[in-house]
Amino acid sequence: MQSSEAKKIVLQTNLQGYFFDGLNALNKKSLCPVPESFIFYSSDVLDKFALSQHFFDISDGKVREKILGMKLLEASLLTREEQRKAYKEVADMSLLVCGYFSESTHKKIVDAQYYAQLGKMAYSHLNSMTPSFLDIPSFYNMFATCFESMTTLMSLLATQNRTGIEQNLIFKKILREEVVSDQEMLVSGVIPTPTRKVS
Repeated sequence: MQSSEAKKIVLQTNLQGYFFDGLNALNKKSLCPVPESFIFYSSDVLDKFALSQHFFDISDGKVREKILGMKLLEASLLTREEQRKAYKEVADMSLLVCGYFSESTHKKIVDAQYYAQLGKMAYSHLNSMTPSFLDIPSFYNMFATCFESMTTLMSLLATQNRTGIEQNLIFKKILREEVVSDQEMLVSGVIPTPTRKVS
């Protein structure tokens, strides 16, 4: 008899569809779900960066992490089309680092908050150049306002994929005595407990 805890092999011809289904299922359990268009966009980002050559800089046969802060600063010196690509790359990679690879920020000099600020700034700049996505006006500005909600969903999906326990991320943060925001609690489907008196 096979254990229900046994790892499953995922057979999916469409990786974006796999990510969309996973994020959408978690979003439906959330106490503050994000619009489905955000789920679609994020699943597209996950699909794109599934290939390592999109995630790293490769030059002279050496693989290096992209320095997103520098890329954001240097974007203003580029042509308009190059700027649009640079802002999208910085924004999407920040989303990925804060979301699906959130645990990797524990080993970095800068924390997830830094990448979140970079991502939101880059999405704001991108919105000024390409304001719509799927014919939704001001899409990137709206997406930036839900950046933390989206990265929490992506973190939960990553944890679920690794362990099969979708709320493990939140519990691990509590055990490490890290601050867990009300937003993270709501997105993970946990009702926050008031800790301050209402004045």
